[in-house]
Amino acid sequence: MSDDTYEDRTGTKFERVRLTGASFEDVHLDGARFHDVVLTGATLRQVDLRGLRARDVWLEDVDITGDIGNLRINGVDVAPFVEAELDRLQPDRPKMRPTDAQGFRDAWDILERIWGETVEHARTFTADQLHERVDGEWSFIETLRHLVFATDAWVCRALLGDPEPWDALDLPHDEMPDSPPVPRDRDARPTLDEVLAVRARRMATVRRVVDNLTDEALDGTTEPVTEPGYPEPEPYAVRRVLRTVLNEEWLHRQYAERDLAVIAARAEGRRDPQPAVGVPPR
Repeated sequence: MSDDTYEDRTGTKFERVRLTGASFEDVHLDGARFHDVVLTGATLRQVDLRGLRARDVWLEDVDITGDIGNLRINGVDVAPFVEAELDRLQPDRPKMRPTDAQGFRDAWDILERIWGETVEHARTFTADQLHERVDGEWSFIETLRHLVFATDAWVCRALLGDPEPWDALDLPHDEMPDSPPVPRDRDARPTLDEVLAVRARRMATVRRVVDNLTDEALDGTTEPVTEPGYPEPEPYAVRRVLRTVLNEEWLHRQYAERDLAVIAARAEGRRDPQPAVGVPPR
């Protein structure tokens, strides 16, 4: 989206203004200056904070997740400590950063195993619970649909060259603009078995790709797909394509388990559980 589609209020000054409970959607605040501002209880989601400089702040009872690097707190870069602790708590996590073809096969073995466990867990829930959203996040069914889309986009299209690999149940990320012919049926309510059938075919495709992967191919780039769709028609590093798929699978499995735990707790009249360390909070 180009900047000329926005109401341009560049340089507007807000002084002694109360915006409690305000909602900011698709707003550009790059280069803005905040002084004596209260953000207590604020929720930030899909926010680009690269290059942020914060001084004289109160940072207590804060949850932060995302792509974090070079995060300096009181002069200390804490990001390496966070990454090391997450790897310690989740021994399979470092294996999602493979460097050779065999590493990608090992990582996919892990993902097949843990997703199998999560699906069996999901089968203990009702059909309505599997369509239930927690705090506006995707339901379990929607999460599976999104992973079908991720495989179609990055493996079937970008890597294997199929210009239109889409299934009607594909669910792109909400922030992606409509990109015909990519489907986006937010109202579809397939059963678990229906979406798992499509999911199984896509996972089998990834299995074939990693089983035949060589170190030489891993260091190569894809041939651009010129037809309209997603991702954009350009060459991509094979390593980037497959790492994207691993990342999607790993994170969305955590999100799914996190929200299933909340749904189970609510059904039993218990308080929402605190997420396990290393599992992103909502």
